[in-house]
Amino acid sequence: MIEIKGITRSFGELQVLKGIDLSINKGEVVSIVGPSGAGKTTLLQIMGTLDKADSGSVILNGTDVSLLTEKELSAFRNQQIGFVFQFHQLLPEFTALENVMMPALIGGTSFADAKEKAWKILELLGLSERANHKPAELSGGEKQRVAVARALVNNPAVILADEPSGSLDSRNKEELHQLFFELRQKLGHTFVIVTHDEGLAKLTDRTIHLVDGRVIMETEK
Repeated sequence: MIEIKGITRSFGELQVLKGIDLSINKGEVVSIVGPSGAGKTTLLQIMGTLDKADSGSVILNGTDVSLLTEKELSAFRNQQIGFVFQFHQLLPEFTALENVMMPALIGGTSFADAKEKAWKILELLGLSERANHKPAELSGGEKQRVAVARALVNNPAVILADEPSGSLDSRNKEELHQLFFELRQKLGHTFVIVTHDEGLAKLTDRTIHLVDGRVIMETEK
């Protein structure tokens, strides 16, 4: 599913990633943990084609992303990768349904089909009654589930999540964590999750431990 080989990344004189090799299988739920500054978010952004490595390669679902043009990369990202961030990043002027529709519309899906796809996912996540509410009218847990629905709408190969439960209280955090595994079971998605939450890391199939820009250990459940 994802093959990462020899990834390095520097910002000025600071080398953040120092030769990362990593394989992630289809249907896995993998967590990436480590102290602040270890390079977790940088690695996730490179994996998600939001940033480019200085050297090395990322092969995602059989495609070497370094060979794509910017236009091809944008289309690839839209169709193959779903993102969930710590702060939901929902557009405040649009309803939950409209927010979920956005990636499908950007990808060229017709309005009617995008609406149908978004509605089905909101139903799956138990949010159909909140579909016409704007983010300001939703709870923190509901906002983050809408963000998950948005990440799923194009049926991507992988979901990349950066501290997805970092802004939630304990109850909503546990519900979100459980949702990831339910979605994997129902839809077969692959999840790669950067987290400081030890409880979530213990639930995942495999945990990648990153320290000072290197993978120092991998543990399996």
